[in-house]
Amino acid sequence: MSPYKAVETEDKSSDVVWHQASVSHNDRVKAHDHRPAVLWFTGLSGSGKSTVANAVDKMLHDLGCKTYLLDGDNVRHGLNGDLGFSDSDRVENIRRIGEVSKLFVDAGLLVSTAFISPFAADREMVRSQLTAEQFIEVFIDTPIEVCEQRDPKGLYKKARAGEIKNFTGIDSAYELPSQPEVHVKTAEQSVEACAMQVVQYLQDKGYLKAALSSI
Repeated sequence: MSPYKAVETEDKSSDVVWHQASVSHNDRVKAHDHRPAVLWFTGLSGSGKSTVANAVDKMLHDLGCKTYLLDGDNVRHGLNGDLGFSDSDRVENIRRIGEVSKLFVDAGLLVSTAFISPFAADREMVRSQLTAEQFIEVFIDTPIEVCEQRDPKGLYKKARAGEIKNFTGIDSAYELPSQPEVHVKTAEQSVEACAMQVVQYLQDKGYLKAALSSI
C-alpha cells in the first residue's frame, strides 16, 4: 500500500496502479535518525517564509537530518514554470507541490515548503493526503504593513500601482490558518529565534533524535 492516501480523479485510468518498491517507506524511515514530515510554511509575500524555512533547513541539516527545501520561486523556474498567478493556477501550484512533498515524505525526509499558499482549502488538501503526523503547518504571521516595508522584491509597490494583478493581500485574499501547528511572528523575534521555535516543536513532538544542544 502507498504510505499516503491516493488522490481520486474522474479520468484516472484503471491501468494505473501503485507500484510496490522493494525498499518500503518504513525501510527508508529507519535509515534516518528522524521521523519524516512536511513543514508547510505559509504567509504573505515578504513575511519571511523562505528566510525562516532556510534557517530551519540549515539547523536540521546540522543535526544530521535528511532534508530538502522547496521554495516557491525556485519551483516556478522548473516544475511549475507553466503556471501564472490566477486563483486556478495557484491551486494547481499547491497541488503539484503537495504531490512532490509526499514523495519526499515517502523517502523518509523532512521537507520544508515555502509558499504563500493563500487558500485554506488547498493547504488542507495537502494535509489530507498525508497521515496526521506528517503535515506540520507553520504560519509565518507578519502584518502586511511590515511585509510592505520589507518588500524585498518590490512586489507590493508594483501591486499598489496596478502593475501586478491578483497579488495576495492586495487584490487577492489570504486565508489565515485557523490552527497551525507552529505560529511564528517574524516581526517580534530574530530569524534564528523563529527557526529555533520550529525545530523545538519537532524536538518536543519526538521527530528528532539528535539533541538541540549540538547546534
